[in-house]
Amino acid sequence: MGLRRRRPILRHGPQRTPRAFGQLMSLLGIALAVVLVSTTGVVAFVAAQLVNTAAENTVTLDDPVELPPDIGAYEGGFNILLTGIDKCEKDIAQLFGDRCDDKKQSGKLNDVNLLVHVSNDPRRVTVVSFPRDMMVGQPECTDENGTVHAETSRAAMNEAYGRGGLNCVAKTVSELSGQQVTFAASVTFGGVIEVTNAIGGVEVCLAKPIDDPKTGLKLTAGTHSLKGLPALNFLRTRHGLVGGSDLSRIGNQQQYMSSLVRKMTSGEVLGNVGTVLRLAGIGVKRSELSDKLDPMRIAQIGLALKDVPPADYVFLQYPVFDDPSNKSKVVPDETSAEQMWAAIAENRPLQVTHERGSQEGVVDAPGQTAAPTASASPTPGGAPVALPPNVSGQNADARTCSNGNGR
Repeated sequence: MGLRRRRPILRHGPQRTPRAFGQLMSLLGIALAVVLVSTTGVVAFVAAQLVNTAAENTVTLDDPVELPPDIGAYEGGFNILLTGIDKCEKDIAQLFGDRCDDKKQSGKLNDVNLLVHVSNDPRRVTVVSFPRDMMVGQPECTDENGTVHAETSRAAMNEAYGRGGLNCVAKTVSELSGQQVTFAASVTFGGVIEVTNAIGGVEVCLAKPIDDPKTGLKLTAGTHSLKGLPALNFLRTRHGLVGGSDLSRIGNQQQYMSSLVRKMTSGEVLGNVGTVLRLAGIGVKRSELSDKLDPMRIAQIGLALKDVPPADYVFLQYPVFDDPSNKSKVVPDETSAEQMWAAIAENRPLQVTHERGSQEGVVDAPGQTAAPTASASPTPGGAPVALPPNVSGQNADARTCSNGNGR
């Protein structure tokens, strides 16, 4: 099975150089935070401080296309792959017991995979989560030891990093989605902990308590401001949610990311230069960045996002079916996915039509009416386009609460 021919990147008008880019919720926040750095004229200082560190963590993607120097020249918008990596970090190993035991570290896992599409004129941000337990075809990849892993028609999404690092995750997402990935980044558990500490926590809502023996997370019903290890464990939890699945966890993560976007765009974080500089440093130290995602480019991304309101951030889950051969896995719903990509490409407001079931990771917050219209900005873009019912999600303006497993 060879790599299938990629469809053109999401288009909203003529474009000379279609491109893509990605990373996890913390780098999403970092990119937003860099807006302040850019607009206060100190980006050159930040770049000088971080460029050497960034060079040490650079990953080259299999993409020969040359990019224009300015993101504003990407007429159809761009994509970013954001990947959350589950691996041992010795400086925080004491937080996870025997996590760094060699027997438990047979491979690094890409447990969170987000493809972030930033559209052009008007700017909108659509974040698509790819379930870690989704069985997909994966291309040939070479790992850090030089071992070549043959392409396969069936492997779990979260095995891609172990087969060839960030580049392999990018190739796998590109093959599945048909979107080219030019920018990519990974972030570790330590990065999530440090980011939430730096911004003073993220507010989350629980409809029912969470009691997760796997992560040790215990939270009562109601509103909590989480940072550090509890914030990380909130993002990791699945056994603390009704349903206990990775799909439940994605819904819960979307609640967190929506709250993160609201905080990052409120001015509370962007108004503090020291916080912004700390975020930029964390983003480089705790991340791998693709070779074209340098500090100056991150600053440009921040500028591109600076005027996007929370209502125009949309978080979607890649549509899936239960795997008939393995009840703990899922498989792609390619028909719904094609319709989802086509809807995103139109750069019109998106309408989530999915109706949440009782076993999903979140429920509507009290006072929140039915599934809100995502990307609801009235100017410009035309009438909303309805997404297939099998595409779940929310926009950052929507208020949801964790569907915990406790009483």
